[in-house]
Amino acid sequence: MQTNPYLFFAGQCEAAFKFYEKVLGGKTEMMLTHAETPAAEQTPAEWQKKIIHAHMRIGNMLLMASDAPPGHQDDMKGFSLNLSYDTKAEAERVFNALAEKGEIRMPFQETFFATGFGMLADQFGAPWMVICEKKPA
Repeated sequence: MQTNPYLFFAGQCEAAFKFYEKVLGGKTEMMLTHAETPAAEQTPAEWQKKIIHAHMRIGNMLLMASDAPPGHQDDMKGFSLNLSYDTKAEAERVFNALAEKGEIRMPFQETFFATGFGMLADQFGAPWMVICEKKPA
């Protein structure tokens, strides 16, 4: 069994996935608009190009997402997507890129458990934790 995070965006799924491809080195394997489905005739014109389902491979993780119609989008809270890196430099690079136009919730810094750790919400509202754990002594 595999657990895959599924995010709901307020109309910016395609832009978020393009950003994650650039920052995280992900590869979008599927992106389907409402217009490309049998339900296209029942979908309002302004939602035809919105994403009904997408998935992206980032390393060995599969990130799934779609656009939530108005009135069905809740804030993303109560969880974080965690990214673990082998080097502090790579973790800090990703943290800074994700934080651009976002909200830093905990600055990237050394902690008792990590050579570098930080928390943020990116420009699309997705919550992230980025870490380079300390190696056991």
